[in-house]
Amino acid sequence: MELFGIPLHTIYLFMLIGFGVLTLLYVLFGDVLEGIASSIDFLNPTLLLSFFTFLSASGYLLERLTPLNGLIILMINVFLSLALVTLINFFILVPLSKAEESLVYTQESLIGRLGKVIIPIPKDGFGEVLIESNSGRISKPAACFEGSSIIEGQTVLVIDIKKGVLYVSLHESVEEMYL
Repeated sequence: MELFGIPLHTIYLFMLIGFGVLTLLYVLFGDVLEGIASSIDFLNPTLLLSFFTFLSASGYLLERLTPLNGLIILMINVFLSLALVTLINFFILVPLSKAEESLVYTQESLIGRLGKVIIPIPKDGFGEVLIESNSGRISKPAACFEGSSIIEGQTVLVIDIKKGVLYVSLHESVEEMYL
């Protein structure tokens, strides 16, 4: 089948080459375009480029290898490309975007977390507390919120943070309350 006197497999091949070059340019210079693309949430350039790349690649293969009608091939290509782009979005892009955010913590996010005293906190002095999180362990200088001392190994609750120092209070676990 032909479109404007050009065989469809040739059109699909030129589309594949064109979108392949655009994908390469997006990989190299995507950070420049990120600000422009952020205003249009539903048109993710990664998904658009992969959709048209899959569409043209499967169109070229089906045109060359099957005797199907061009319109049927186009409908198969659209369905196949939408399915592949959906899989890429849900199984690669969405988890990657969530994983990137989960590795960052702020000092304010430490308030209310439990930690373990690794260097004893003397009365009106400073010690050190270890807080475990999904992204690793965080060790911070600490002082007792009430001004008393806390021995090593005790579980503490972060009450406040001032100038990078955690102000903690002794935490009673459920087991300790019933003993």
